[in-house]
Amino acid sequence: MIDLNPPTLPELRDDARSAPFPRTSADAQIGAMDPTASSYGRSRLELGAKEWLGDKHINRDYELLAEELRRSRPELAALTQFVDPLIAHYRLRFGAEPDMLRALKRIGYDPNGNGPDFLFLPVNDAMDPNRPGTHWSLLLLDCHTQGEPVAYHYDSVRGHNHEAAAQLARRLRARLESPSMAQQRNSYDCGVFVVDGTRALVRRLAQGERPAHEPLHLDNLVANRRSLQIRLAHPGLG
Repeated sequence: MIDLNPPTLPELRDDARSAPFPRTSADAQIGAMDPTASSYGRSRLELGAKEWLGDKHINRDYELLAEELRRSRPELAALTQFVDPLIAHYRLRFGAEPDMLRALKRIGYDPNGNGPDFLFLPVNDAMDPNRPGTHWSLLLLDCHTQGEPVAYHYDSVRGHNHEAAAQLARRLRARLESPSMAQQRNSYDCGVFVVDGTRALVRRLAQGERPAHEPLHLDNLVANRRSLQIRLAHPGLG
């Protein structure tokens, strides 16, 4: 259960459009957040061989994964939310308390903090909401626990995003833990590790594994950019 202290939950990718998103070129920062991406619809997305993922790539793959989960495991889909990177960054991590609470309400939490058991949240390393970040990592929030939620942080550059992840975990009143994760061997695949790590964890949740019973390490994760390119460009074929 997420602790929602303030009494009012007075609504969101719509009002994300008014936030001061940083503008960056595609080749300027690893995982730079795209200021123009507020709704991706059903359009195809291209991803280059060494292109850094923006929030639009991650969010589109999260949309596809949510659709797949609703078809194959509707009971798990009802317990799981894949959070838009812009919402995770600007509303949950940096937003004022009313904005954060509105975002949590849209995600599915009621005023008592009851809602999805599992949240997947992309973490960007920007420590200032008005500046672009340079790296993506993944936070899995497990609310299906006795007592406080636990946030499991998966980082393909070990330790790089620890402070950002800790900040987000604190906002969600969660204890932070860091399971092991395979490490990237280049400067541009951090976002691929996020989406493929999310898919690997979802498969394990679908098999009945739970992080509260045993840490879900991703030591053997292999990031597959080609599969992601196919999923984004040809939804349904990836």
